[in-house]
Amino acid sequence: MAERVLLLDGATGTQTQALGIGEAEVRGERFAEHHKDLKNFGDLLCITKPEAVLTIHRRYLEAGSDIVETNTFGASPVGMLDFEFAEAGHDNLALCREINTAAIRLAKQACAEFTEKNPDKPRFVAGSIGPTSKQMAISTQVEDASFRGTTFDEMVQSYYVQTQAMVEAGVDILLAETAIDTLNLKACLFAFKKYFEDAGVRVPVMVSGSFDKAGGTFVSGQTVEAFWNSLSHFPMLSIGMNCALGPDVMRPHLEELQRVATVPISCHPNAGLPNEMGQFDMTPAIMAKLVGDFADQGWVNIVGGCCGSGPEHIAAIAARVKDSKPHKQTLVPARLRLSGTQPMELRPDSTFLMIGERTNVTGSKKFARLIKEENYDEAIEVAREQVANGANIVDVNMDEGLLDSEAVMTKFLRLIAGDGEQEFLRRAGLCRSYGAAAVVMAFDEEGQAADEDNKVRICKRAYDLLTKPVEEGGAGFPAEDIIFDPNILTVATGIEEHNNYAVDFINATRRIKQECPGAKVSGGVSNISFSFRGNDVVREAMHSAFLYHAIAAGLDMGIVNAGQLAVYDEIDPKLKELVEDVLLNRRPDATERLVDFAESVKGQGGAKAVEDESWRQEPVEERLKHALIKGIVKYVEEDTEEARQKYPKCLN
Repeated sequence: MAERVLLLDGATGTQTQALGIGEAEVRGERFAEHHKDLKNFGDLLCITKPEAVLTIHRRYLEAGSDIVETNTFGASPVGMLDFEFAEAGHDNLALCREINTAAIRLAKQACAEFTEKNPDKPRFVAGSIGPTSKQMAISTQVEDASFRGTTFDEMVQSYYVQTQAMVEAGVDILLAETAIDTLNLKACLFAFKKYFEDAGVRVPVMVSGSFDKAGGTFVSGQTVEAFWNSLSHFPMLSIGMNCALGPDVMRPHLEELQRVATVPISCHPNAGLPNEMGQFDMTPAIMAKLVGDFADQGWVNIVGGCCGSGPEHIAAIAARVKDSKPHKQTLVPARLRLSGTQPMELRPDSTFLMIGERTNVTGSKKFARLIKEENYDEAIEVAREQVANGANIVDVNMDEGLLDSEAVMTKFLRLIAGDGEQEFLRRAGLCRSYGAAAVVMAFDEEGQAADEDNKVRICKRAYDLLTKPVEEGGAGFPAEDIIFDPNILTVATGIEEHNNYAVDFINATRRIKQECPGAKVSGGVSNISFSFRGNDVVREAMHSAFLYHAIAAGLDMGIVNAGQLAVYDEIDPKLKELVEDVLLNRRPDATERLVDFAESVKGQGGAKAVEDESWRQEPVEERLKHALIKGIVKYVEEDTEEARQKYPKCLN
């Protein structure tokens, strides 16, 4: 890969059609009486008509493929459920293993033949693993948006079985391809890692997603950069895209992927888009020209074809890229990069990151009531309001509101720490396997860190354990994926030892950013003012003033009520002085002075978030557009009815 652009093979379906293979051939004698159609489960050919599969591999190797994919795209236990083998009396797991083992054997046989002919051009087998028809990112039931057809653990187990069969049969590469649901794909990668650790082996992994014309994964709807951010934790041979698009439409999305990804890039597009008859019209010459341009641009390391492509396409591409230089590794600065459907990168010039706090049953009576009443539509509105008011992230906590949360949390964290560093590292490794950034609170075997030195000590200890390479006994965590929460604790409680809590947090934040380079610092801002619960005027001023000083010290993000934050420069000067006397512990009577002032404003409301309803004055077309973009369902029925009355047809 460092010397030249490598060639994958092309589509299997086009070749089975060319060989005249239909339902009867797929079934063979063994499955002749099966009650479900099997033509769409061509993986079965590996055991019912293996000579056909061998022929297809040979054709692609003759065309110049360096890597051939096994005929196993749907041969996982979950993928095979659609064909109801178990219902017909077959052992689904045993059949899965049999198909994958046979597929690897056939591909290895073909590769060995061609490697023997030309030892200077070794050929490799990539075990093809498809996404199955089950999805985890969206519901497949219109009446229940929370429904999922499977679980993460079920998908992990399914992929594990397929992986085990492939590796034990001698596969060279594992290829998770045509991924349309990133969570499904992460389950696959999790299964790979689990099997590698269990078996004490490691096989190179290629990852390839499928994107629509707009550049979003089909089910999870992630942009190209968000897709990469979701998967970048996993050590992979390459990342790429395949299927769904021809090389012409895929071009801008591939360019984006090679810009952001730090591993080699693969690309095996369709031979154009299907025509009205479902056929692919792109000729080998045109496809080779378009894919060849990717190579000329230095965007790719591995190229091939997907639906509609055949050996003639691969031969043309091979000839076109034979003198092309492979893509050089993209280097990006180490930063915290997260993803939902969109990417989020915390850059040095990024503004303070607000984490909305109202989706918390212990922090919002309204939210707790909605959840207890199972009123999820309105509960979702709470989250939307937080985002509309400026929150970048929402903090979701479903802990029972009647619990003594601090005592329960302390007990839980002590239980986690009970096994010491080994258990901490095990759980950190699990976070890494899931591809998650980690929020690390300043707790250790002795409990919660309250003062500056203990906050820094615990965070530095955790930082060293997390960032140390796995082979040296650490977790191998990138520093930029670590977020420390050094515990914002309540001041003005009347207890003298609490008076310096805000100062301790601010100073600890500054030192943590210095001693743990790359890590971020967060905290639950509302904790600082718990002594004044019910007094919004004082609480909002305390939050604003605390953030002013904490951000200056290096605080990157914080859990706040995004709709209720006073502007620091607009705080009443007298109140600001009193609040900062408390926060910065500037005088011994600071608490008493602020308590006295608080009595004078008790019952006065703080800043209220007012929802901007000006968009309701726009024409109905603009109102519907705004609602779709913002996810507002409140007026959908009346606006839709107005539009229906306005237009002669619904599709106008």
